[in-house]
Amino acid sequence: MTPRFVEVADRVYVLREPLLDVNVTLVVGDGAALVVDTLSTAGQAAELVAAARAVTPHPWTIVNTHHHFDHCFGNAVVAGDPARPVYAHEVAAVALRDRPDEVRRAAYEEMRADRPELAAELAGARLLAPTHVVRAETVLDVGGRRVVLRHPGHGHTDADLVVHVPDADVLVAGDLVEQSGPPAFEESYPLQWPDTLAEVLRLTTPGTVVVPGHGELVDPEFVRAQHGQLAELSWLIRAGHTGGAPPERVAAEAPFGARAALTAARRGYAELDGPP
Repeated sequence: MTPRFVEVADRVYVLREPLLDVNVTLVVGDGAALVVDTLSTAGQAAELVAAARAVTPHPWTIVNTHHHFDHCFGNAVVAGDPARPVYAHEVAAVALRDRPDEVRRAAYEEMRADRPELAAELAGARLLAPTHVVRAETVLDVGGRRVVLRHPGHGHTDADLVVHVPDADVLVAGDLVEQSGPPAFEESYPLQWPDTLAEVLRLTTPGTVVVPGHGELVDPEFVRAQHGQLAELSWLIRAGHTGGAPPERVAAEAPFGARAALTAARRGYAELDGPP
C-alpha cells in the first residue's frame, strides 16, 4: 500500500513509511508548505512527493531532523530541480556536505545484514546537503504560520532538531523520541539526553501532538515517561562508572533492554573517561 499523509492537527499531516516506520511531517500554510524529513531512498522520496502533492500544490521548504539516512537520503528527490531550501543543524549539514562517503558507508553497514537490498541502494544514494544551517534556533514563516526549528541539546546525536508548530500545538521530535522501539544510542549522548528531552518537554502543553521519529504519535506523558527512563539510564551509567562496574552490568539493570543499554553504557563510559 502506498503511504499517504493523514491530518493530525490543523493543516499538519504525518506520513508513516512502512519499511522502517519513519514519520514524515507536512505543514501547509497559505501558498507555502514545509516537509520534515525525506526518508531513505529515491523511490521512497518519490512516493513521498506524490503523497504531499495529493495534499497541497504549494512549494515547500525541507527540514532534516538529523543526518541519519532514513531522515535525509531523499533530500535530492524531495527538493527537486532547482532545489528548494533544506534546513538542518550545522553539524548535520557539515556531515552531509563534507563527508558524504562516510555517511553512505555508515548507512550501508547499518543495513547490510538485515536489509541487503536497502543497503545496496543506500551505498549509491545521491545526497543533497542542507543549504541552510540552524545553530540554536531558526524561525520560519510557512505561508503565514510560525514554525520554530530548535536544537535542544545533544541526545540521539549532536545534531538533533525539533520542529514546533505552535498554532497547531504539534511538536516534531525526530529520533529524540522513539515509540516503535528503544532509542538508538549508536551516536548518542546518553548522559545529556535527559536534559535535552527536558528542554523538548518545555515546548509542550497537555494537548500537544508529538511526532516521534518512528512509530505512533504520542503525547507529552509518553515523552515524560521516556525522559524518566533516560534519566535512570544516565544515573546507572554514572554510578557504574564511579564504582568500576563493567558496562555489561549497567546494561543488565538498565531500561530499554540489554542490547540498546549496552551501547548507551559504552558511549557514556567513553564520555566520562574523556579524551584518551
